[in-house]
Amino acid sequence: MRNQTFVTRRAPSSSFVRGRNTVRVNKRSLGSISQIVIVSMLTLAFGLIYVAEGTKATSFDYEISAVESEISDLAARRDDLAVEKARLTSVAAAKNSTVAAVMEDATVTGYAAD
Repeated sequence: MRNQTFVTRRAPSSSFVRGRNTVRVNKRSLGSISQIVIVSMLTLAFGLIYVAEGTKATSFDYEISAVESEISDLAARRDDLAVEKARLTSVAAAKNSTVAAVMEDATVTGYAAD
């Protein structure tokens, strides 16, 4: 009779272990072209935001300059009205003064002959 050894199970190897997949799945990452496209799209988006904010500031500058020009026009008109008020006040004050009451009215006595 021969001596026989009977093995009922295989010895577990590193690739075949109970409860593990035998298929190895590699993570996929983005390629270099995809990364370049994504970076360029982000740069474009930030650039558009920057330009939009710049145009807002420019429109505010136009509004400010319009208001400042209106203020300068109104200040010039105020100065003109102050001069006219002073002129009218001085005429009224001269007419009602005691010196003007004593003066005689001017009359035309004649014209010089040629």
